[in-house]
Amino acid sequence: MSAAGAPAGRATAGEGGMLRALGVFGLAASIVNITIGGGIFRLPSSPEVAGRLGAAAPIAYLVCAIAMALIVMCFAEAGSRVSLTGGPYAYVEIAFGPLAGFLVGVLLWLTGITAMSAVATIFGDNVARLVPALEPRAARIAMLGVVFLALAAVNVRGVRQGARLNTLSTVVKLAPLLLLAVAGVFAIEPANLQWTAAPAASDVTRASIFLIFAFAGIESALVPSGEVRDPARTVPRAVFLAMGVVTLLYIVLHLVAQGTLGSALVGSATPLADAAGRVLGGWGAALLSFGVVLSTFGYLSGMTLATPRSLYAFARDGFLPAALASVHPRFHTPHVAVIVQVTLAFLLASTNGFEALAIVANVAALLVYLACALAAWQLRRRNVQAGGTPFHVPGGAVAPWLASAVILVLLSSITMREWAVLAIVLGIALGVYWVARGGQRAARGAA
Repeated sequence: MSAAGAPAGRATAGEGGMLRALGVFGLAASIVNITIGGGIFRLPSSPEVAGRLGAAAPIAYLVCAIAMALIVMCFAEAGSRVSLTGGPYAYVEIAFGPLAGFLVGVLLWLTGITAMSAVATIFGDNVARLVPALEPRAARIAMLGVVFLALAAVNVRGVRQGARLNTLSTVVKLAPLLLLAVAGVFAIEPANLQWTAAPAASDVTRASIFLIFAFAGIESALVPSGEVRDPARTVPRAVFLAMGVVTLLYIVLHLVAQGTLGSALVGSATPLADAAGRVLGGWGAALLSFGVVLSTFGYLSGMTLATPRSLYAFARDGFLPAALASVHPRFHTPHVAVIVQVTLAFLLASTNGFEALAIVANVAALLVYLACALAAWQLRRRNVQAGGTPFHVPGGAVAPWLASAVILVLLSSITMREWAVLAIVLGIALGVYWVARGGQRAARGAA
């Protein structure tokens, strides 16, 4: 029986001997887990959001969610048509050829490795605040090494174990946020949510552009498509379930923070902890502070499941050493890719600051979004199918172009220095591509 026709809940044989064990809730948990990282604990107080819009800030969340929905619909259709491991890398490769797919794969991997390393620095800083003995740099680096080693061990043992850890960490990190959201609704001061004037369109646009990064993560969570049961049904359902949960939670938390803190919200370094202190008292503030650690750990867990599959896909297609495409004979996971990915993330997190890593991750992610929006249009035009009935984007002829327009607006704010970093990375990637292609042609000629 094919993977598409397998009974629900049963793992089936996937690509390269890996198991198709991820279902709707497992994949949705991974998306929620990766999307809700450390940013949600700071977003409500940002000058670009609360400072510009005040009580009208929820409008920006809605505008951002609509914009991201266009991008997500493109991911959903592309994911339902291409079930190979590699996610966006595979989508673009099938749509536009190996060179375009390879470059997107590089950007996808760059997004994952830099974002993972950046969040690891947040995790390390917050753990050190809770445990003073870990404040020295050497102790903090050692702690990160232990955490990464544990995450690698879990994900080498199997995608099921990695998915279970994602689901567990998602539930654990959402618990304090949901507690604040539910309890905070009853503590809101209505006067703090009253508008003094309609917000300017330019302020809403700027805040929305800033907030879209809070919804990022789906491009990495969809990488293990080769281990998803019935991708034509699972991918779109998981995507929309996850994005609905994330959007609703973001808006409610912002309303609680605005409604309880009022003018004190703008510029707060710990807005949700401050709001929890108003709603629940000192123990609530401590709980939310601990939530930062849980949230960032959950993010690292999700990325350890997702991002090594990019290295696996590169090696599978001959662009990296074949050892990275190895699948563990017992656990059926790309164990070498997992170990290499975790090692690189640890080294980056130990030697770089959050800001430098985050900038590279954001620009690379936007370019991946643009390529996938165009790939969704091309895959539909060519009627590519992975098995089963593909998901059709509502207004499919228009959605990819609207998504592309949104992305281009975002890219217009990128500085020349940031473009230069991407140009260097892509230049190196092109060199690797042509060397690998030359070796492949030479091997075919010798045969």
